[in-house]
Amino acid sequence: MEKFDLVIIGAGPSGYAAAMRAIDFKKKTLLIERNQVGGAGVTNGALSSKTWWELSREASAFRKNLKRYNIKEPSISFKQIQLEVRKAIEERKSLLEEHMQQLYSSAYANLLTYKVGTAKLVSSTEIEITHDGAAEIVHADNIILATGSRPRLLPELPIDEKIVLTSEGIEDLEDFPESMVIVGAGVIGCEYATIFSGFGRTKVHLIDKGDRILPFEDEDVVKIVERNMENNGVLIHRNSKLISMKVVNGRVEYELEYTDGSKGTFNVEKALVSVGRVANIENLWGDTVGIEMTKRGIGNHDTQTNVGNIYAVGDLTADISLVNVGELEGRYAVEKIFGKPERKLVYENISTIMFLSPEVAGVGMNETQAKENGIDYKVVTLEYSTISRAIAKRNTQGFIKLLVTCDNHMKILGMKVVGNHASSAIQAVAVLISMDKGIEELAECVHPHPSITEGIQECVRMLMGKSLFKPSALKGRLSCRSCISSDYQDINF
Repeated sequence: MEKFDLVIIGAGPSGYAAAMRAIDFKKKTLLIERNQVGGAGVTNGALSSKTWWELSREASAFRKNLKRYNIKEPSISFKQIQLEVRKAIEERKSLLEEHMQQLYSSAYANLLTYKVGTAKLVSSTEIEITHDGAAEIVHADNIILATGSRPRLLPELPIDEKIVLTSEGIEDLEDFPESMVIVGAGVIGCEYATIFSGFGRTKVHLIDKGDRILPFEDEDVVKIVERNMENNGVLIHRNSKLISMKVVNGRVEYELEYTDGSKGTFNVEKALVSVGRVANIENLWGDTVGIEMTKRGIGNHDTQTNVGNIYAVGDLTADISLVNVGELEGRYAVEKIFGKPERKLVYENISTIMFLSPEVAGVGMNETQAKENGIDYKVVTLEYSTISRAIAKRNTQGFIKLLVTCDNHMKILGMKVVGNHASSAIQAVAVLISMDKGIEELAECVHPHPSITEGIQECVRMLMGKSLFKPSALKGRLSCRSCISSDYQDINF
């Protein structure tokens, strides 16, 4: 029986990151994967959907600027778009595989082993690996579970991955559908609504049980995203409940009931079900292993399960299901096993991005969360129309919003950037949040000009009363407010 210091089950983002951190500690490590290196984060998740989004954004921007080139709108080849997405997936997967191959002939040659197969814990230190009908058992002093997740299925819907799809079936479409309904108005559903409406070939319907999409987001963020969706032809079914969905003559027929009691029946070519994801834990361990589950996941003790030498990371945990979070947890678990982490695992400074139109990036709290937690705060908002780089790009749609504590320290609670380059603008603030710092460090930092980050600096200067543009003179484009938890009345300052 082969013995390892660490066995990692799952070679997606979190498992791969854990393996690479383990060999930093010179530990004998086994990485097991039943499908493909990179997991859903590469093959049918973050990388693939964001490649679709980038190509959709290009197509949408080109259509909007046809007059500039004095040409008629060209046709878009679905096959070529699909091929480009598959190339992106293959590039990343090949890079990961090449990296491991090169490690085998390096100083890490005796540390990393990679096996293809389905793994199951038969005890807290033994793992059975099955592949092509053959089985073997290996010993592990420590185990990290990183098996990822898959789209959640609704048993009452006729999901066949051909007409009624999940995000996995999207990859195998043969052409742009002329119409599509998306069930679920969360981040993933809204991203796919943005993607397909952006190409201009699909009439998108979006089912939303509330009065607005993205209910966890601030109203000003949602307003600009909804407006762009509807300008691109998206039909948002607000305050609606899906009563039935069936396939009729190769098309999707669905019925909705609205909160006012009315009903409506619609017919589209395809349906996309986007109602969250579920962890891949079926048959992952035997009854005698003793891993405890909660409603929110496993590994709730700083990535550690109730079984001392077994850890869980990525989509198996109760925290945010994002690639960057999974990688962070994977590395942290290894550091906890073989060393002492330099800092506690925290999620308050995790940067996020929603690939919508426009893109939305954030870190820390938004106003909705601050109010839910009864926190007094100050907030400044600055529109892109005041930022030179946005003007130069001929796209001033968007804004920057910065939240700080409502005291003299003005420690940063969170920031949201909506617009071009949003994801590139938030990292400095993420660092300050992790350091529990106030805003002074940003006030006099020399930013490149012109850049979107100059808008962040101007937000800070507004809070400190020394901004270039004065909110009272540019009402509607700039604002400064104090929000007190007793009644959450906005007080302009």
